[in-house]
Amino acid sequence: MRTISIPRSASLVRPRPRGPRLRRFGHAAFVYALLLLLCAFILLPVGWMLTAALKPDTAPIFTFPPEFFPTQFFNWDTFSGVLFNPDTPYFRYSLNTAFLVFVNIVFAVISNSLIAYPFARLRFRGRNILFAVLIATMLLPAPVLLIPQFLLFYNIGWYDTYLPLTIPTLAGNAFFVFLLRQYMRTIPKDLDEAARIDGAGFWTIYWRIILPLTAPALTVVAVFTFLGVWNDFFGPLIYLSNTDLYTVAVALANQRSVVGVKWNELMAANLIAIVPPLAVYFFAQKKLLGGIASVGLKG
Repeated sequence: MRTISIPRSASLVRPRPRGPRLRRFGHAAFVYALLLLLCAFILLPVGWMLTAALKPDTAPIFTFPPEFFPTQFFNWDTFSGVLFNPDTPYFRYSLNTAFLVFVNIVFAVISNSLIAYPFARLRFRGRNILFAVLIATMLLPAPVLLIPQFLLFYNIGWYDTYLPLTIPTLAGNAFFVFLLRQYMRTIPKDLDEAARIDGAGFWTIYWRIILPLTAPALTVVAVFTFLGVWNDFFGPLIYLSNTDLYTVAVALANQRSVVGVKWNELMAANLIAIVPPLAVYFFAQKKLLGGIASVGLKG
Protein backbone atom coordinates (compact mmCIF):
# COMPACT_ATOMS: atom_id res chain seq x y z
CA MET A 1 0.00 0.00 0.00
CA ARG A 2 1.27 3.38 -0.94
CA THR A 3 1.34 5.97 1.79
CA ILE A 4 0.87 9.65 1.21
CA SER A 5 3.08 11.86 3.25
CA ILE A 6 1.46 14.97 4.64
CA PRO A 7 3.68 17.96 5.17
CA ARG A 8 4.30 18.73 8.77
CA SER A 9 3.23 22.34 8.36
CA ALA A 10 -0.19 21.28 6.98
CA SER A 11 -0.94 18.60 9.58
CA LEU A 12 -0.50 20.87 12.57
CA VAL A 13 -3.03 23.62 13.20
CA ARG A 14 -1.52 26.37 15.19
CA PRO A 15 -3.77 27.52 18.04
CA ARG A 16 -4.61 31.16 18.12
CA PRO A 17 -2.85 33.10 20.81
CA ARG A 18 -5.08 33.74 23.78
CA GLY A 19 -3.42 36.98 24.71
CA PRO A 20 -5.24 39.30 22.20
CA ARG A 21 -8.57 37.60 22.91
CA LEU A 22 -8.21 38.21 26.65
CA ARG A 23 -7.21 41.80 26.03
CA ARG A 24 -10.31 42.36 23.88
CA PHE A 25 -12.50 40.77 26.54
CA GLY A 26 -10.98 42.95 29.24
CA HIS A 27 -11.41 46.07 27.13
CA ALA A 28 -15.08 45.25 26.43
CA ALA A 29 -15.72 44.51 30.10
CA PHE A 30 -14.17 47.83 31.10
CA VAL A 31 -16.27 49.74 28.55
CA TYR A 32 -19.52 48.07 29.64
CA ALA A 33 -18.72 48.63 33.32
CA LEU A 34 -18.06 52.31 32.64
CA LEU A 35 -21.31 52.64 30.69
CA LEU A 36 -23.29 50.96 33.46
CA LEU A 37 -21.72 53.30 36.00
CA LEU A 38 -22.63 56.34 33.90
CA CYS A 39 -26.20 55.07 33.42
CA ALA A 40 -26.57 54.56 37.16
CA PHE A 41 -25.30 58.09 37.78
CA ILE A 42 -27.75 59.54 35.24
CA LEU A 43 -30.66 57.57 36.75
CA LEU A 44 -29.96 58.75 40.31
CA PRO A 45 -32.47 61.67 40.06
CA VAL A 46 -35.12 59.28 38.73
CA GLY A 47 -34.49 56.94 41.65
CA TRP A 48 -34.81 59.81 44.09
CA MET A 49 -38.09 60.88 42.46
CA LEU A 50 -39.45 57.35 42.80
CA THR A 51 -38.41 57.26 46.46
CA ALA A 52 -40.05 60.62 47.12
CA ALA A 53 -43.24 59.54 45.33
CA LEU A 54 -43.54 56.37 47.40
CA LYS A 55 -43.21 58.19 50.71
CA PRO A 56 -46.34 59.17 52.67
CA ASP A 57 -47.30 62.80 53.25
CA THR A 58 -45.89 62.80 56.79
CA ALA A 59 -42.40 61.57 55.82
CA PRO A 60 -39.64 64.12 55.11
CA ILE A 61 -38.80 64.38 51.42
CA PHE A 62 -35.60 66.43 51.46
CA THR A 63 -33.07 64.62 53.62
CA PHE A 64 -29.30 64.62 53.79
CA PRO A 65 -27.87 62.37 52.62
CA PRO A 66 -30.61 61.79 50.03
CA GLU A 67 -32.62 58.61 50.44
CA PHE A 68 -32.67 56.52 47.30
CA PHE A 69 -34.77 53.80 48.90
CA PRO A 70 -37.83 54.51 51.08
CA THR A 71 -37.26 53.75 54.74
CA GLN A 72 -41.01 53.49 55.39
CA PHE A 73 -43.77 51.58 53.66
CA PHE A 74 -44.44 51.88 49.92
CA ASN A 75 -47.37 54.18 49.22
CA TRP A 76 -48.37 53.21 45.69
CA ASP A 77 -51.73 54.98 46.08
CA THR A 78 -49.96 58.26 45.38
CA PHE A 79 -49.90 57.54 41.65
CA SER A 80 -53.61 56.74 41.40
CA GLY A 81 -54.43 59.71 43.60
CA VAL A 82 -52.48 62.05 41.33
CA LEU A 83 -54.19 60.78 38.19
CA PHE A 84 -57.76 61.14 39.50
CA ASN A 85 -57.45 63.90 42.08
CA PRO A 86 -60.27 66.45 41.50
CA ASP A 87 -57.92 69.35 42.34
CA THR A 88 -55.11 68.23 40.01
CA PRO A 89 -56.55 65.68 37.56
CA TYR A 90 -53.41 64.64 35.72
CA PHE A 91 -55.38 62.06 33.79
CA ARG A 92 -57.30 64.87 32.10
CA TYR A 93 -54.09 66.84 31.55
CA SER A 94 -52.51 63.77 29.99
CA LEU A 95 -55.48 63.36 27.65
CA ASN A 96 -55.25 67.03 26.66
CA THR A 97 -51.56 66.66 25.91
CA ALA A 98 -52.14 63.40 24.02
CA PHE A 99 -54.75 65.13 21.85
CA LEU A 100 -52.31 67.93 20.98
CA VAL A 101 -49.58 65.38 20.28
CA PHE A 102 -51.79 63.36 17.93
CA VAL A 103 -53.02 66.37 15.96
CA ASN A 104 -49.55 67.89 15.65
CA ILE A 105 -48.00 64.62 14.51
CA VAL A 106 -50.61 64.17 11.79
CA PHE A 107 -50.24 67.78 10.65
CA ALA A 108 -46.43 67.65 10.77
CA VAL A 109 -46.15 64.42 8.77
CA ILE A 110 -48.58 65.58 6.07
CA SER A 111 -47.43 69.19 5.70
CA ASN A 112 -43.66 68.63 5.84
CA SER A 113 -43.75 65.68 3.45
CA LEU A 114 -45.90 67.64 1.00
CA ILE A 115 -43.47 70.58 1.12
CA ALA A 116 -40.38 68.39 0.84
CA TYR A 117 -41.70 66.32 -2.09
CA PRO A 118 -41.45 68.99 -4.83
CA PHE A 119 -38.07 70.19 -3.55
CA ALA A 120 -36.69 66.65 -3.77
CA ARG A 121 -38.41 65.07 -6.80
CA LEU A 122 -39.64 67.85 -9.09
CA ARG A 123 -37.86 70.41 -11.23
CA PHE A 124 -39.25 73.94 -11.42
CA ARG A 125 -37.92 77.43 -11.80
CA GLY A 126 -36.63 79.01 -8.59
CA ARG A 127 -36.51 75.73 -6.65
CA ASN A 128 -33.08 76.33 -5.14
CA ILE A 129 -33.85 79.93 -4.26
CA LEU A 130 -37.10 79.00 -2.50
CA PHE A 131 -35.35 76.22 -0.61
CA ALA A 132 -32.60 78.62 0.48
CA VAL A 133 -35.21 81.07 1.76
CA LEU A 134 -36.93 78.24 3.62
CA ILE A 135 -33.68 77.17 5.28
CA ALA A 136 -32.91 80.81 6.13
CA THR A 137 -36.02 80.95 8.30
CA MET A 138 -34.20 78.69 10.75
CA LEU A 139 -32.00 81.67 11.59
CA LEU A 140 -34.96 83.59 13.05
CA PRO A 141 -35.07 83.27 16.84
CA ALA A 142 -38.40 82.23 18.31
CA PRO A 143 -38.77 85.29 20.62
CA VAL A 144 -38.79 87.56 17.57
CA LEU A 145 -42.04 86.00 16.32
CA LEU A 146 -43.63 85.57 19.75
CA ILE A 147 -45.41 88.93 20.10
CA PRO A 148 -46.66 89.18 16.47
CA GLN A 149 -48.02 85.63 16.62
CA PHE A 150 -49.75 86.23 19.93
CA LEU A 151 -51.39 89.45 18.71
CA LEU A 152 -52.51 87.74 15.50
CA PHE A 153 -54.07 84.74 17.25
CA TYR A 154 -55.63 86.90 19.93
CA ASN A 155 -57.27 89.29 17.44
CA ILE A 156 -58.78 86.47 15.37
CA GLY A 157 -60.28 84.87 18.48
CA TRP A 158 -57.99 81.88 18.90
CA TYR A 159 -56.94 82.72 22.45
CA ASP A 160 -57.77 80.07 25.08
CA THR A 161 -58.20 77.40 22.42
CA TYR A 162 -55.99 74.69 20.97
CA LEU A 163 -55.91 76.34 17.54
CA PRO A 164 -52.67 78.34 18.10
CA LEU A 165 -51.00 75.13 19.27
CA THR A 166 -52.03 73.01 16.25
CA ILE A 167 -52.78 75.07 13.12
CA PRO A 168 -49.26 76.59 12.74
CA THR A 169 -47.92 73.05 12.30
CA LEU A 170 -49.60 72.95 8.89
CA ALA A 171 -47.17 75.65 7.72
CA GLY A 172 -44.30 73.18 8.02
CA ASN A 173 -40.98 73.23 9.80
CA ALA A 174 -37.77 74.13 8.01
CA PHE A 175 -35.71 71.46 9.76
CA PHE A 176 -38.23 68.72 9.04
CA VAL A 177 -38.53 69.79 5.40
CA PHE A 178 -34.75 69.66 5.04
CA LEU A 179 -34.66 66.23 6.69
CA LEU A 180 -37.35 64.76 4.45
CA ARG A 181 -35.94 66.36 1.30
CA GLN A 182 -32.54 64.82 1.90
CA TYR A 183 -34.09 61.43 2.52
CA MET A 184 -36.37 61.60 -0.53
CA ARG A 185 -33.40 62.38 -2.75
CA THR A 186 -31.88 59.00 -1.87
CA ILE A 187 -34.86 57.21 -3.48
CA PRO A 188 -34.10 56.23 -7.11
CA LYS A 189 -35.85 58.37 -9.69
CA ASP A 190 -36.46 55.29 -11.81
CA LEU A 191 -39.47 54.57 -9.61
CA ASP A 192 -41.04 57.90 -10.60
CA GLU A 193 -40.40 57.28 -14.28
CA ALA A 194 -41.87 53.78 -14.11
CA ALA A 195 -44.94 55.12 -12.33
CA ARG A 196 -45.40 57.85 -14.97
CA ILE A 197 -45.24 55.23 -17.72
CA ASP A 198 -48.08 53.40 -15.97
CA GLY A 199 -50.10 56.63 -15.94
CA ALA A 200 -49.55 57.75 -12.33
CA GLY A 201 -49.61 61.44 -11.53
CA PHE A 202 -47.62 63.44 -9.03
CA TRP A 203 -50.11 62.81 -6.21
CA THR A 204 -50.17 59.05 -6.82
CA ILE A 205 -46.38 58.90 -6.88
CA TYR A 206 -46.20 60.88 -3.65
CA TRP A 207 -48.90 58.88 -1.83
CA ARG A 208 -48.15 55.33 -3.00
CA ILE A 209 -44.40 55.37 -3.65
CA ILE A 210 -42.52 58.19 -1.94
CA LEU A 211 -44.46 58.34 1.32
CA PRO A 212 -44.16 54.60 2.18
CA LEU A 213 -40.45 54.61 1.33
CA THR A 214 -39.90 57.66 3.55
CA ALA A 215 -41.25 55.90 6.65
CA PRO A 216 -37.94 56.05 8.61
CA ALA A 217 -37.60 59.81 8.11
CA LEU A 218 -41.29 60.32 8.87
CA THR A 219 -40.73 58.41 12.12
CA VAL A 220 -38.03 60.92 13.02
CA VAL A 221 -40.47 63.77 12.33
CA ALA A 222 -43.19 62.10 14.40
CA VAL A 223 -40.91 61.39 17.38
CA PHE A 224 -39.41 64.88 17.41
CA THR A 225 -42.88 66.39 17.14
CA PHE A 226 -44.09 64.20 19.99
CA LEU A 227 -41.24 65.28 22.25
CA GLY A 228 -41.66 68.93 21.33
CA VAL A 229 -45.41 69.00 22.00
CA TRP A 230 -45.32 66.79 25.11
CA ASN A 231 -42.61 68.91 26.74
CA ASP A 232 -43.90 72.24 25.47
CA PHE A 233 -44.45 74.64 28.34
CA PHE A 234 -44.26 78.11 26.85
CA GLY A 235 -46.97 77.72 24.20
CA PRO A 236 -49.77 76.41 26.43
CA LEU A 237 -48.78 78.86 29.15
CA ILE A 238 -49.30 81.82 26.79
CA TYR A 239 -52.42 80.75 24.93
CA LEU A 240 -54.37 78.80 27.57
CA SER A 241 -56.06 80.32 30.61
CA ASN A 242 -58.75 77.70 31.25
CA THR A 243 -57.43 75.10 33.68
CA ASP A 244 -59.49 72.38 32.00
CA LEU A 245 -57.35 72.83 28.88
CA TYR A 246 -53.99 72.65 30.65
CA THR A 247 -51.28 70.28 29.46
CA VAL A 248 -49.03 68.18 31.67
CA ALA A 249 -46.12 70.63 31.58
CA VAL A 250 -48.26 73.60 32.61
CA ALA A 251 -50.03 71.59 35.29
CA LEU A 252 -46.71 70.51 36.82
CA ALA A 253 -45.44 74.09 36.92
CA ASN A 254 -48.76 75.29 38.34
CA GLN A 255 -48.64 72.70 41.11
CA ARG A 256 -45.07 73.69 41.94
CA SER A 257 -46.12 77.32 42.50
CA VAL A 258 -48.96 76.44 44.91
CA VAL A 259 -48.39 77.10 48.59
CA GLY A 260 -47.96 73.88 50.54
CA VAL A 261 -46.74 71.63 47.76
CA LYS A 262 -47.24 67.91 48.29
CA TRP A 263 -43.88 66.77 47.03
CA ASN A 264 -44.75 63.10 46.91
CA GLU A 265 -47.66 63.81 44.56
CA LEU A 266 -45.55 66.18 42.49
CA MET A 267 -42.80 63.58 42.07
CA ALA A 268 -45.39 60.94 41.16
CA ALA A 269 -46.81 63.28 38.52
CA ASN A 270 -43.31 63.87 37.14
CA LEU A 271 -42.72 60.14 36.85
CA ILE A 272 -46.03 59.70 35.04
CA ALA A 273 -45.01 62.46 32.61
CA ILE A 274 -41.72 60.67 31.88
CA VAL A 275 -43.30 57.35 30.90
CA PRO A 276 -44.82 58.28 27.47
CA PRO A 277 -41.59 59.70 25.94
CA LEU A 278 -39.64 56.67 27.12
CA ALA A 279 -42.25 54.30 25.68
CA VAL A 280 -42.31 56.11 22.33
CA TYR A 281 -38.53 56.04 22.03
CA PHE A 282 -38.39 52.36 23.04
CA PHE A 283 -40.81 51.27 20.32
CA ALA A 284 -39.51 53.63 17.61
CA GLN A 285 -35.76 53.56 18.25
CA LYS A 286 -34.88 51.30 15.29
CA LYS A 287 -36.64 53.42 12.68
CA LEU A 288 -35.54 56.58 14.48
CA LEU A 289 -31.85 55.71 14.30
CA GLY A 290 -32.20 54.36 10.77
CA GLY A 291 -33.94 57.51 9.56
CA ILE A 292 -31.30 59.80 11.04
CA ALA A 293 -28.42 57.70 9.71
CA SER A 294 -29.85 57.62 6.17
CA VAL A 295 -30.17 61.39 5.84
CA GLY A 296 -27.37 63.02 3.89
CA LEU A 297 -26.25 59.96 1.93
CA LYS A 298 -26.97 61.88 -1.27
CA GLY A 299 -26.45 65.56 -1.71
